[in-house]
This record gives sequence, structure tokens and C-alpha cells, in this order.
Amino acid sequence: MSDSPTPETRTYHLKIWRQRSDRETGGFEEFTVPDILPDQSFLEMLDVLNDSLVAEGKEAIAFESDCREGICGACSLVIDGVPHGPVPGTTTCGLRMRIWKDGANITIEPFRAKSFPIIKDLVVDRTAFDRIIQKGGYVSVGTGSAPEANLTPIGKQNAELAFEAATCIGCGACVAACPNASASLFTGAKIAQYTYLPQGQVERGQRVQKMVDQMDEEGFGDCSNHAECEAACPKKISITNIAKMRKEYAKSLFS
Repeated sequence: MSDSPTPETRTYHLKIWRQRSDRETGGFEEFTVPDILPDQSFLEMLDVLNDSLVAEGKEAIAFESDCREGICGACSLVIDGVPHGPVPGTTTCGLRMRIWKDGANITIEPFRAKSFPIIKDLVVDRTAFDRIIQKGGYVSVGTGSAPEANLTPIGKQNAELAFEAATCIGCGACVAACPNASASLFTGAKIAQYTYLPQGQVERGQRVQKMVDQMDEEGFGDCSNHAECEAACPKKISITNIAKMRKEYAKSLFS
């Protein structure tokens, strides 16, 4: 029996942003990574590069990852100018190297926004999102044993809209894609997910005011309807959530 064929491997030329902190000047460095299998993920390719750098006594490239299953959004990179890379509805960790041809040049940068200061290399500080969520407070629901589901009827359309908004993973691609570095899609989704549900009604007015005010305080830009946020979102969150946020904010001022 003949030997199995050797798996095809590819070589990639990477241009990667390196920066020690937001207080220092950064710049691009170039690397060549050989022997990459087409089915390897983008982050596995970076792992291979870092292994080779460490073996040479050099400092590994800092980047974030956690689940590596497209769930958490920690793997936020700008690849060839596009947040999360060229495949719509996909996080960075979901990319496979077969997308790029052998010998391709790939540029990798961090999310760039004043409100996302660089921690190191490709890692940015996204705790501004956490502070916006914290301003959302809580929902008023009964405690104790789980209530009977049929006691809280929710219309199908509202349930679907709330669920769609709740799928936002807070990765920050919307901010990175927006020419104004606006967080309106993220904030709108986090507001909308409770607005459509009866459990979110008691704090409805104060929630939208506090979250929008915190978004502005964090230094995010205003939305000017470019819709780049929706195009870059790995969960395909609709910009109708921004319209919902604006409507809710206006209503809260007169309630």
C-alpha cells in the first residue's frame, strides 16, 4: 500500500502591529509563517508564529482569545482592514487559513478607537463596554422558585427581537468598523434586549438614559448611519436596535 500523500501546507507573510502600551509608539513588524495547513484556524496560525518566536528567544505577539468557538468575541482583530476578517458573520477564531492563497500577504491590527486603548500589541482595553452594561442596572423580577412560564406572556415578534439583540457578544467590531468609533450598535442592542420584555419595563426609562450617558462619557463617537457596524458584526445585529435606542431615549425624557 502506498504512503498517504503529504498534506498541503502554505506560507503566509504577515504584517503585524506591535506596541508595548498605549503610552508608547507602535509600528508594524513583518513575519513569514511556513507550513500552515489550510484547515488551521487564524489563531492557530498565530500560535505557530508565537511558538517560533519563543523558540528564537523573542517576545511573543500578544493577542486575545478564549472560547475559540465564535462565542465570546475576545478574538477581536482587524484583518486586512476588516474587523474579524473578510468572512461576514464570523469571529476571528472562526476563520480558516484556506481563505488565503499560498504566499498571501495579511495585515493584522488591533481594534482602533480612543475608547479602546491598546494594552499591548493586538490587545485592547474594552472595559468601557463593561461600564456601559453596569449602568443598565438590573431588572425587577420575583425571586424564589421559578415562576410558571405561561404567567408572563411574550409575543413572538418581541421575543425574537429581544433574542436577536441579546446575541450581541460585546466584541467591539461595531466600534472598530465605524468611522466615528461609535458604540451605538452595542449599546442599542443591550438596551433593546430588555425593552422588548416585560421584565425590563420598570427600569426602562432610567436604563436607557444611564447607558447612553455612559456611552458618551466613555468618549465613543455618535452614529451617522454608515451601517458599517452591522456589516462587521459577527452576530449580524441589526441597526434597527440603534433606532430603538434613540426612540427609547427620546421617550424617557418626557416620561
